[in-house]
Amino acid sequence: MCRNIKTLFNFDPPVTDDEVRAASLQFVRKISGFNKPSKANEVAFQTAVDEVAAISNRFLRSLETTAPPKSREEEAAKARARGLERFGA
Repeated sequence: MCRNIKTLFNFDPPVTDDEVRAASLQFVRKISGFNKPSKANEVAFQTAVDEVAAISNRFLRSLETTAPPKSREEEAAKARARGLERFGA
């Protein structure tokens, strides 16, 4: 899985459309192998991003959990700590 795609479910505040779109763009880039598509593939690329974002939004809003929402700040701090442990200063 692409390391740039972040978990989006069960956060407070909830995920935004922009965050879902950014994750969808990363996913389409990963599976297509294009960072930026050619003019010939631009429409198909953008259509794929739009469709993945729409499906992802519906999916995230349909999920249920009894776990308390995660804090974005706490999760970011944990990620920084893991990065420091893995890569050093």
